[in-house]
Amino acid sequence: MKMLHTNLQEIETAAELEKLVADNENVMVCCGRMGPMCIPVYDIMEELEEDRTDVKFAVMSFDTPEAHIIRNAPECMGFMGLPFTMYYKNGQVTKATSSIQNMDQITSVLEEHFSTSNVEKA
Repeated sequence: MKMLHTNLQEIETAAELEKLVADNENVMVCCGRMGPMCIPVYDIMEELEEDRTDVKFAVMSFDTPEAHIIRNAPECMGFMGLPFTMYYKNGQVTKATSSIQNMDQITSVLEEHFSTSNVEKA
């Protein structure tokens, strides 16, 4: 049963998240609700999914008991605003953010943590 009505892959269980992270080098998971802070992040992820084939994008409902895997992650300690967004590289959390993020903020994280090219930093 799909809880979040997005066009993104929806994760329903902690085991599904663990498998997604294990099976893919780069994963961005947004854990939230259908609300004003989360929907813009989902929209950006849907837009980026077309261009960033090197990243698996997925969403998870914050209110499901299975979301404890993100809600209780040490990287999310102290987070106050939804959504909680986790970035995984090679099975490890490389970045976690909370609250609304814009396109520049998200693409900056993707470039910093998932870039496969040796782009010179300014």
